[in-house]
Amino acid sequence: MLQIHNTLTNQKQEFVPIKAGKIGIYVCGMTVYDYCHIGHARVMVSFDVITRYLRHRGFTVEYVRNITDVDDKIIKRAADNDESPEQLTERFIKAMHEDERALNVLPPSQEPRATAHMQAIIDMVQTLIDKGFAYAASNGDVYYRVEKFDNYGALTNRKLDEMRAGARIEVDESKENPLDFVLWKAAKAGEIAWTSPWGEGRPGWHIECSAMTKCCLGDHFDIHGGGPDLPFPHHENEIAQSEAANGTRFVNYWMHAGAVRVNKEKMSKSLGNFFTIREVLAKYPAEVIRYLLTASHYRSQIDYSEDSLVEAQNGLERLYTCLLEVPLATAALQGEYVERFNLAMDDDFNTREALAVLFEMAREINRRKREDTNAAATLAAQLKNLAAILGLLQQDPSDFLRGKAGEGDLSEAQIEALVAQRQQAKTDRDFALADQVREQLKAAGVVLEDSRSGTRWRREL
Repeated sequence: MLQIHNTLTNQKQEFVPIKAGKIGIYVCGMTVYDYCHIGHARVMVSFDVITRYLRHRGFTVEYVRNITDVDDKIIKRAADNDESPEQLTERFIKAMHEDERALNVLPPSQEPRATAHMQAIIDMVQTLIDKGFAYAASNGDVYYRVEKFDNYGALTNRKLDEMRAGARIEVDESKENPLDFVLWKAAKAGEIAWTSPWGEGRPGWHIECSAMTKCCLGDHFDIHGGGPDLPFPHHENEIAQSEAANGTRFVNYWMHAGAVRVNKEKMSKSLGNFFTIREVLAKYPAEVIRYLLTASHYRSQIDYSEDSLVEAQNGLERLYTCLLEVPLATAALQGEYVERFNLAMDDDFNTREALAVLFEMAREINRRKREDTNAAATLAAQLKNLAAILGLLQQDPSDFLRGKAGEGDLSEAQIEALVAQRQQAKTDRDFALADQVREQLKAAGVVLEDSRSGTRWRREL
């Protein structure tokens, strides 16, 4: 029985899809004015794993992740760069897709853009006005009447009275209530704009997602997800807009990924600990980063540090090492280990426990290598198939363990030549030379592992 922690109820609930065998998921994507950072990677990878697992369990999944391609930050950055918003967003959408491919994140079923759904956005704003949930203000903006929606604050367990008392909101004489939020913004001179019944302008951020979810998944769907900063106000506002406009429940299950901290501190540009995905990929193998993002439960915080990356590298090496010199059999995904993996993932996608099952399989494969090669081969095939659900262990083991040469590193040919030189020195009983070659390789970041079948080597992280 699959259980999902629902942010709305703050507890695990049995997952029951609206339509048997089919699931609609919407995840808030990126606002594309800059390169994606490691926090974005957490959301990308978390919902990629969730989607992969649901498909593994036999569901047909329609996974929608939007792109916000019109926004204050986009307009400002484009102006600063002396380029159009379209040029800016296209550049960063391309970069985002490159980062996703590097991290082995599968593309969503649909990737709607706000600018391609402008009429749907305008129609929804008009519906909210017609129903009395929104109003056109004297400044040309359109606002949502928060007090009109009875359940406002339910997702994050906030009360309107408390929000009013603690509100730090700029005084805006155009609003009926300081808590009201913008649905449509009147255009300023020179800004990108669209024609609407309320004048030239563009949508507020929250209404974009309400319109795109309706277009892609309908008025009511199964799962809505996003990052840790989105429950309030973004998702709270989405609920208010969508349920008021559509007259029905919006989403059954709300899921939110945990934050990424850097050396136990909040990641921020002001602290100088802000890392883009491509900055991290320039230093560490992509699969090591993906492992780090997968090894913790998706709702927990992750600490991004040198130590955590080394730990991730070591974990992957243990898994890949068990696959060395094991022919892969064709094996059905059944048996004790598969059942335990599924049980872990059925428990709110507990990847930490699922990985623990994979490590047990690795230990068993290492034991079976010496006793029963056929059984080892069957287990190895199952291990790779289960790991694929997490987006891991799909490289050739030798290629992963040898790593990628960086600038100034020894090439594979140079390493192989030195390994052969050391082997010959050992044959000639010139142990001083053999030790000298080992130290030379160690200084170059190459680790040697001797076994009965020969010497393997790998690069250090």
